[in-house]
Amino acid sequence: MSSDLADTGGPEALAADPGVLVGYPVSRASASPLVLGAGARLRSGTVLYDGSAIGLRLQTGHGVVIREGCEVGDDVSVWTNSVIDYDCRIGDRVKIHCNCYVAQFSELEDDVFLAPGVTIANDLYPGNSRSAELMAGPRIGAGAQIGVNVTILPFVRIGAGALIGAGSVVTRDIPPAVVAFGNPAVPRRSVAELPDIDARVVMDTLSASPYHLVDGSAGKGAGP
Repeated sequence: MSSDLADTGGPEALAADPGVLVGYPVSRASASPLVLGAGARLRSGTVLYDGSAIGLRLQTGHGVVIREGCEVGDDVSVWTNSVIDYDCRIGDRVKIHCNCYVAQFSELEDDVFLAPGVTIANDLYPGNSRSAELMAGPRIGAGAQIGVNVTILPFVRIGAGALIGAGSVVTRDIPPAVVAFGNPAVPRRSVAELPDIDARVVMDTLSASPYHLVDGSAGKGAGP
């Protein structure tokens, strides 16, 4: 391990399961040691590379990888089998759920949420040498919520507070504070116009899934 703990005083500095690698060496000659803030909780299979700076109280699931050159804020959680590739910027309180991929040169601002299976791309024309030179992921604005299995293409800007519906493919910029979904994803209404969730679900005391939809349709109410 070649990491520098931001606070080396006591048991709260780092809690790591067996099988965690902190300060994985990288081939970049300029890479500095990993800086890891106090209070981290790292579960088995986590690999944190040298050359990144990670803030306080990082939480990881199993099999998480954070590559070199990343700037990660405080109170970030990255859950099982998710990867943050190199040279990304992750804000405070970001939550990345299971099986997500954050491509190189992506930015997630404060309080962004990625639901399970979100995939971020950074190469517009794979195999094209010029496209490789211009490689860049999206920037996702503060507080944006990205639904299950969404794909976000390179260079896209998603505005602060936007909500992207499950299964969408985001190919163009999305304004702040709107609900967008589809392939390609397009704005449908403002987040403020969403119906109250209590009007859409009823209790089901006989199921492990304790609520079901009033009309059987998850899509209704999110549409235009």
